[in-house]
Amino acid sequence: MINRTREQERRIHDAADVISAAEALLIAAGAGMGVDSGLPDFRGSAGFWSAYPPYKELGLDFYDLASPEWFARDPGLAWGFYGHRLDLYRRTVPHPGFALLLKWAAGKPGGYFVFTSNVDGHFQKAGFAEERVHECHGSIHHLQCAGACGRGTWPAGDVTIAIDEKNMRAQPPLPACPSCGRLARPNVLMFGDWGWQPRRSQAQALGMRDWLEALAGKGLVIVECGAGTAVPSVRSMSERLLARPRTRLVRINAREADVPAGQIGLEGSALATLDALAALMPGH
Repeated sequence: MINRTREQERRIHDAADVISAAEALLIAAGAGMGVDSGLPDFRGSAGFWSAYPPYKELGLDFYDLASPEWFARDPGLAWGFYGHRLDLYRRTVPHPGFALLLKWAAGKPGGYFVFTSNVDGHFQKAGFAEERVHECHGSIHHLQCAGACGRGTWPAGDVTIAIDEKNMRAQPPLPACPSCGRLARPNVLMFGDWGWQPRRSQAQALGMRDWLEALAGKGLVIVECGAGTAVPSVRSMSERLLARPRTRLVRINAREADVPAGQIGLEGSALATLDALAALMPGH
């Protein structure tokens, strides 16, 4: 049982009322959303190295490895990192909090959209409609040519990568571009990534823009889960939308639940907090 202060309980009740009354729901999610599914917490080198000990020996952390330069310098190292994550995301089952969000969202007259910096594809895996998801950093389930031949993106499909987990290196053959035969890479926005092809994500962004415009004054609630300040893409989007009339923010975050004035911040993990909200929803 989670012990909460009276103030925390009041905020949870307020958030449940706000979400219940919403005419449309925007679900915003960062890396913290996946922790309850069993995905590693990459926050800080210690957390990353506990999940991937071989990288500690190399002195490389998440920020070092999430760089496009490795696909040119050392493709085996690059695909060892991303290939392992691709397999992990395929095997992992999204936690029940995804289903709660989908249930709430599906019942709103104005519908829903998802905005996420996660590249794991778990919203689609949990049943959210493909055309209702904006992956602002791309998706590991789509590939692009590392040589920029102009092929565009394509689904990773049945691509499998053999990895020696003792040194986290991918073994040949590595994914290749079907047009030019050169090395392929994930269609994921990495750090310092000038070669990322954003067209798929841009099309999703247009879909979200059109949906927001079609709401035409309806009450919108943003339920934000696990989005921190280290990579602020999701938090920034949530706060920009507060300029829209009749928009409220419910921010769920284990460490950084602070919110602008008039909004609701809930300290806690995504799943535990969503469960607590669900217990207060009508029809529970």
